[in-house]
Order: sequence, then C-alpha cells, then structure tokens
Amino acid sequence: MKRTIALLSAVVLALGVALIPVHTADAAPVKYKNCTALNKAYKGGVAKDAKVRNKGGKTKYAPTPNAALYNMNSNLDRDKDGIACER
Repeated sequence: MKRTIALLSAVVLALGVALIPVHTADAAPVKYKNCTALNKAYKGGVAKDAKVRNKGGKTKYAPTPNAALYNMNSNLDRDKDGIACER
C-alpha cells in the first residue's frame, strides 16, 4: 500500500512538473514575421535592454528586455530606438 502511494505521488509530481509552461523569455530567440506575431507573445514589444527608452510617445505596455530576441527581430524596430514593436 505504501509503495503504491509513493509511486502515485511520484507520478503526480512528475506530471505536475511537466505541465508547467516555459516562459517565452526563457526559450531560444525566435524570428517573428511581423509585429502582430511578436506582440502576441510580448505585448509591449522587445527592448535591447532595460535602460532603453521609447523615442515616440506614450506606450500602453512596457517592453520586455531581451538582447538576443531584439537582435533576431531588429528589422521590426522601425524608429530605431532599441525597442522592436512597441505598443
């Protein structure tokens, strides 16, 4: 009986760990086709680093700082301020 409970506990724990989603910032950088696709994953866009400020105007969401992801999608930074697809 104790063995069965221990085995079930291990299985439940393993399944629980497997079901935890990986945050997109931890994953390998992805090249997005356009800003609509990037904004689905990152509402405020992607910044080179946390110190970068928007040149445009007010933004609705804060950008996610991630240098590798920004470099992969720097072509989507139309105003060249260090933030790709800011909203």
